Amino acid sequence: MNTDWIAVDWGTSHLRAWAMQGSAVVAEAQSQDGMSKTAGGDFQAALMALIEPWLPAAPVDLIACGMVGARQGWVEAPYNAVPSTPIPSAPIRVPGTDRRIRAFVVPGLKQTIPADVMRGEETQIAGFLAPRPHWDGVICLPGTHTKWAQISAGEVISFRTFMTGELFELLRGQSVLRHSVDDGWDEDSFSEAVADALSKPEQLAARLFGLRAADLLHGQSKAVARARLSGLLIGAELAASRPYWLGQQLAIIGSEGLSGVYATALKQQGGMVETVDATTATLTGLLQARTLTRQTA
Repeated sequence: MNTDWIAVDWGTSHLRAWAMQGSAVVAEAQSQDGMSKTAGGDFQAALMALIEPWLPAAPVDLIACGMVGARQGWVEAPYNAVPSTPIPSAPIRVPGTDRRIRAFVVPGLKQTIPADVMRGEETQIAGFLAPRPHWDGVICLPGTHTKWAQISAGEVISFRTFMTGELFELLRGQSVLRHSVDDGWDEDSFSEAVADALSKPEQLAARLFGLRAADLLHGQSKAVARARLSGLLIGAELAASRPYWLGQQLAIIGSEGLSGVYATALKQQGGMVETVDATTATLTGLLQARTLTRQTA
């Protein structure tokens, strides 16, 4: 295999890698060896299990983003402060790697007031902006910890993080709602719950228990409960993040399913939304980071 360089997205729960020729993907692999499993362990072993078949005889550059650059990661890649371009400095070299790779990790971004940090999303933002150098607006990056980033003149001006995805999983799997929420979806119930939470976010805790009560008293389906749980949490997030998205040009970077859910909620409020695939944005951003690495080598 003619591997030019290797792109890596190393998050909390997953490790994904791509063998690259320029901007083209020639092979890809993934595992469950995210940071939650490898923190304090052998990062290189987890990585080599995926990429070793791709390695040429000569050393190859490997550019990684995500939680792998955290304090407990493979190498600490210190945060850059906003306002800033998404990747203002070259990635940090990982010392003592296998001789067949030269590994670099993209630094994250930090915000002092209100305190906030991101790792991985800055690379997706860089990838989104690369073909849109004059784009101004707000980017939503939904996930376990959803980010809202204000973009102006090619810089991240400010951002906020919402633990909406993690709250959803905790409530669905570990709260009393685990008895009432299961797989499935009901679009109308989701939209109604978004509108309810947007208009009365202070009622969130009561509305959440109402999902359990509706199951016990009215036999509400578990699919409806799941859609309503998602709608209530996203609606509360939209109520809190309204200063970011109201009247702004909007883009969503994420997986198809989750991006669609957020797009539905925002369009319901009159927002005009562009959706972008997270993998495409990540690879484009890692290519930008590789260019910085080569320029400073």
